[in-house]
This record gives sequence, C-alpha cells and structure tokens, in this order.
Amino acid sequence: MGRSENSNTAEDLLQLSQQLCFALYAATHAFNRAYKPLLAPLELTYPQYLVMLVLWEADDLTVKEIGSRLQLDSGTLTPLLKRLETARLVERVRDSADERQVRVHLTESGRALRKKAEGIPKKLAQAIGRPIPDIVALRQQLTDLRARMDAVAG
Repeated sequence: MGRSENSNTAEDLLQLSQQLCFALYAATHAFNRAYKPLLAPLELTYPQYLVMLVLWEADDLTVKEIGSRLQLDSGTLTPLLKRLETARLVERVRDSADERQVRVHLTESGRALRKKAEGIPKKLAQAIGRPIPDIVALRQQLTDLRARMDAVAG
C-alpha cells in the first residue's frame, strides 16, 4: 500500500514537492520569465528594472541606499548600474561632500522610460489572474516571511 501524498511524516517533508523554499524559487523563475517580454521593449533586464523602480521612486541616491532598498551588495549592484549608465538611463557621480560615496541619478532618458513602464504592473497582475486584494495580501505575506527569515538568519 502506497503512502498518501497528504501524510506529514518526516520522510514526506523531505520531498521536493513539500518544500516552501522550492515553491518560492520556482515562482521567482516564473516571474522572471513573465517579466522578460514586458521589459524587452524597455531594453531592461529584471534586475535593471528593479534599480529603475527605486530611482523612479526617489532619484539621486547613493549606491549604498539603492543596495539597501534592493537588498543587494555593491558587488552585484555596480555592474547593473554600469550597464544602466552605458544605456544613458542613469549617471553615477562622486558625492561632493564625501568622495567615498557614489550618487546615482536618472537622466532625462531614464525619467522618460518611466512613462513606458507604467503598464507593466497591470499586465503582470493580469498574468497572475488573481484579484488585486489577493495579490496585495500575498505580497504582504511574502514581505512578512522575508522579515522573519532575515531575523532567523540574523
């Protein structure tokens, strides 16, 4: 007699299909695939889009501030910023008050790109196929989960 898929023995909890981390990992990859055609007309990758979202919300930030918002270290963030600068969407300049700090601000092209990106959240919500309140609740659950996991990882 085979085991029920709903049993919760320790052995069953080690099945890949039972792992929350894998469900999140797979969902992240699915999101990246869904974003790809939406971002292609903007000529942005998903990580570059995230940087642009931060700067559209608050322009003229330090690399450290952007990294903090995105939870990225400067080693990961710097190549993204260089590519955005090459595309003439942002400029990086040394802070006049503290030469150790690099400030990032949007160019005119970077600000103009925001208008082209405005429809992306709605298109993604449509792809998810859930009511907006459900999406908002899920985002909050994931934010809470991340905060709890950050506290555990300390």
